[in-house]
Amino acid sequence: MADSWAEIAVNLARVREEIRTAALRAGRRPEEITLVAVSKTVPPEGIQAALAAGVTDLGENRVQELLAKQPELPPGLRWHLIGTLQTNKVKYIIDRIHLLHSLDRWELAREISKRASARGLVLKALIQVNVSGEETKHGLAPGDVPVFYREVQELPGLQIEGLMTMAPFVADAEQARPYFRQLRELARELGLKHLSMGMSNDYQVAIEEGATLVRIGSDIFGARR
Repeated sequence: MADSWAEIAVNLARVREEIRTAALRAGRRPEEITLVAVSKTVPPEGIQAALAAGVTDLGENRVQELLAKQPELPPGLRWHLIGTLQTNKVKYIIDRIHLLHSLDRWELAREISKRASARGLVLKALIQVNVSGEETKHGLAPGDVPVFYREVQELPGLQIEGLMTMAPFVADAEQARPYFRQLRELARELGLKHLSMGMSNDYQVAIEEGATLVRIGSDIFGARR
């Protein structure tokens, strides 16, 4: 964790500049990329420091932690659930998040549709894709995504905005490029706009390959202790 909350503003300035330069390298507008500050395990005072520095989008991995923090922070923030969502937790977050990054199975899609429709809501979501094929990662295999996407489009109360993936953790971010490129091509084939890909160790490469949302934690808040 950052030694002082003042460091967060400095870290954010550096991250934003790196987002800007990566976008320009790729011939993109920096405004196309949304920075999601991953605030898991960060206490509210640390998050407040990020908000004071202009953060508007927060990412949490766990429903319980997200729900605990929301009352302690200003309204109007855009909350992203980026971790695996258990079906029995859908009812708690259906009206609490801006975007779900981890739609990865039909059972979850049906539960979201049921809960959202009952309340006259539409939940925006990204389909999580396991591009690397690693057994430790969640998500659909790339070949299963087109059929899944067609089927979930028929469900009321659920709107698919794009795709999400996690590349393997590698020492050289360039090694993650093929995985990001594959996700971009899949999104293009399906006509989907948003790509959530890239974290603290590889987000510049992800932006060069088309990321529209990057999930940055340790580069903003420091290493978790």
